[in-house]
Amino acid sequence: MDMPLKSVDILGVRVTPISSGEVLAKVDQWVRHRQKHYICLCPNYSIMMSRKYPDFRQALNRATITTADGRAVTWACKFHGYRHAKQVRGADLTRLVCQMSAQNGFSNFYYGGTDALLESLVSNLRQQNPQLQVAGTYAPPFRPLTAREKRETVELINASQPDIVWIGLGAPKQELWMADHFHDLKAPVMIGVGAAFDFLAGAKVEAPKWMQKAALEWLFRLVSEPRRLWKRNVYHPIFMAQVVLQRLSRNTGRDVIPSP
Repeated sequence: MDMPLKSVDILGVRVTPISSGEVLAKVDQWVRHRQKHYICLCPNYSIMMSRKYPDFRQALNRATITTADGRAVTWACKFHGYRHAKQVRGADLTRLVCQMSAQNGFSNFYYGGTDALLESLVSNLRQQNPQLQVAGTYAPPFRPLTAREKRETVELINASQPDIVWIGLGAPKQELWMADHFHDLKAPVMIGVGAAFDFLAGAKVEAPKWMQKAALEWLFRLVSEPRRLWKRNVYHPIFMAQVVLQRLSRNTGRDVIPSP
């Protein structure tokens, strides 16, 4: 029997304190046993947004695994007593799972971005893993899909019979998409990886390894995309302060966390 994974409540979101290697093992197990699950990668910005949008919070909490994507969320897990918590980066997880897929013959479908970006993504992934099976790709229009388009998208993905469906729409679109289509898709596993498509396709530059290890990836991305990301970084001190307040409320038995 598949034992439930441990999770920690971080401001209303159930975060799974798990490593990339442990996620990899779970994906392997789920595909082999045809067990349906979806995975979210959760930075602190998503947690803060989920306090304002209940449907987003529900989508995160319905996932079997919601990883700590970012040092701030990893720190929050450790602050709540999960000392073994690890950061799970979207690009790193994608590389690991695609490598495993190539070795085990699992097929992959990539949903999101543009046609050009998906072409570069698949080309780069196949250069690293020549045996990678790509069931298909689809770049949705940059607008809400009609009911007919939603049905056609589900039919397209199901017809390609993938084992793993990758969603690169960004938060909260990808989490809501996975929650909405969980029962419609036949693929065992869906994984929402945000900007990983851009990094792996070469459309955006990843932070150097030393900056990742020094917990400075946020700074690299902010300098690279200041107009898009400055608002997200405003949430860092607010997030950390509210995590501390959450811990205090648990210790004192009183709710001292400001309402969203």
